[in-house]
Amino acid sequence: MASISPRVERRRASRVLIRIPIKVFSNDFAGQPIHASAEALAVSRFGALLRAPLDPALGTILEILNGLNEQVKEFRVIRVVTTSQDGLFELGVEMIQPTTAFWGIHFPTEAPRTDA
Repeated sequence: MASISPRVERRRASRVLIRIPIKVFSNDFAGQPIHASAEALAVSRFGALLRAPLDPALGTILEILNGLNEQVKEFRVIRVVTTSQDGLFELGVEMIQPTTAFWGIHFPTEAPRTDA
């Protein structure tokens, strides 16, 4: 009989589902500056899930401007997935220097983990 093991959650913090308009700045493969309007779909203290018309390589550093408060922070691309919408990609990004103030929202308090 097969046993089903629970999926291990590897996230450092809870995500908040929200839509925040952003602008993404980076360089293309030739080193030319590029920028694009995009949106954050889910955010956490440490990163975000973005929908953008960019297909960056893993590890690429992006500057993201929060359209609600005009703050800019650097993020590293840790995941890229093609969406069903033509020309858009879902990007998993992590904040290079995490701060709770960037997204302009209050995050839920994290309960201590009790992994056995």
